[in-house]
Amino acid sequence: MSSHEHHSHASRSTNRARLLIAIGIVTAVLVVEAAGAVLSGSLALLADAGHMLSDLLGLIIALVASIIALRPASDRHTFGFQRAEVLAALANGVILLVVAAFVGSEGISRLISPETDHVQGVPMLVIASIGLVANVAALLVLRGGDRQSFNMRGAYLEVFGDTLGSIAVIVAGIVIITTGLVAADAIASLAIAVMIVPRAFVLLRDVVGVLIQSAPKETDVQQIRRHIIETPGVLEVHDVHVWAITSGEPVFSAHVVVEPKIFADGATGELLDRLSGCLTAHFDVEHSTFQLEPAEHAGHEHEQHR
Repeated sequence: MSSHEHHSHASRSTNRARLLIAIGIVTAVLVVEAAGAVLSGSLALLADAGHMLSDLLGLIIALVASIIALRPASDRHTFGFQRAEVLAALANGVILLVVAAFVGSEGISRLISPETDHVQGVPMLVIASIGLVANVAALLVLRGGDRQSFNMRGAYLEVFGDTLGSIAVIVAGIVIITTGLVAADAIASLAIAVMIVPRAFVLLRDVVGVLIQSAPKETDVQQIRRHIIETPGVLEVHDVHVWAITSGEPVFSAHVVVEPKIFADGATGELLDRLSGCLTAHFDVEHSTFQLEPAEHAGHEHEQHR
């Protein structure tokens, strides 16, 4: 196992532990908030509980995906199952949008028909405060993993949204206690919906980028080309492709036109070592494939490969 693969395995094991702890925290708070929503009559608290339910489902999906991603490659799944993490992040993004739509529609309904509201500010405030503390704890547990994996980023964003939701409910509870303005509850629920949507779209945008095999944002394809061209023995590079299996796992392939003496001297293996070593050292690309070509072969290739 390479050092990169060992680091990847260790990161995923750590991420699974983070997810298990976060699932425990979110489950406990979900039960408290759901009971509190019934007790206080707060839509904002119910919205936050619904958001936490979506988070719990998202965290469970993320946990299952992280386990599936560890399955080894096979003849049918030659890259293994790492894309499971991307699909989990896609599911999390869709769940976030569904929750935002439900909370938004209910919040508008409460604003249109305020006479149906019977909201108790004190239990609403107390339970939302408990939720805030628990969400901050879950964020601290998940912190770090969000920079390594789309899957973990989706889980982190969901809990982060819960944290903002708890703050919105706390503010609404204070307003209701001090002013009696029950509309603050519906306004808080709408604020929660508004906060959810941008995070969901950012997550979905990144996931779609991987699924349509766009070059990773942090990868400078032109700089990679320059590094390859500057390698001794290389004349030209074309048919360059850079994509990602999942976050943090970029893949590279290219056709490289080389000087005739590389083939004549039997130095193709040495050149391949230099090229793959360059991509690993400078661009953190562990999976690279190069097709070495003499100039006369490159001239026969279809124009679309250039």
